Amino acid sequence: MHYWFKLFVRRFFIISVYSFSFFFSPLVSAENSQDTEKLMITTSSGKHVIAVEVAKTKAEQMKGLMFRQTMPHDHGMLFIFNNEKTVSMWMKNTYIPLDMIFVSKTGLVTDIAHDTTPLSEEIINSAGPAYAVIEVNAGVAREFDVKPGSQVQHPAFIH
Repeated sequence: MHYWFKLFVRRFFIISVYSFSFFFSPLVSAENSQDTEKLMITTSSGKHVIAVEVAKTKAEQMKGLMFRQTMPHDHGMLFIFNNEKTVSMWMKNTYIPLDMIFVSKTGLVTDIAHDTTPLSEEIINSAGPAYAVIEVNAGVAREFDVKPGSQVQHPAFIH
């Protein structure tokens, strides 16, 4: 009887592990392969294309880029809000230093927070009303020469 019990436990364990990996593997793979959209920023140095993940819902905005260890140089995240307002962001559980580009509803850059501190709970406010925020790797805004008045093109913005 002891033999059958061990066999049952062993098979149960194997089936449980297989079932877990089968049902939850799509969730894990989705985390690593986010859908992106193209966004273009026009600055004095030219046109720069960034692949952005779009955070539209409150849940997506709350999570943002938290827990990511790396992000490709030409990628970022676009946070879209319902209307223009003073926007408050933070870096809690965000391991990558970022530039935060604040954008109006018409697609004009209004403000930039350069090289934000990873894991900081300090609140980062826009200097004025913003409709969206683009988060990119720290240094990208300076590299692309993004300044207030630079134009962002994406379907979220009215031109």
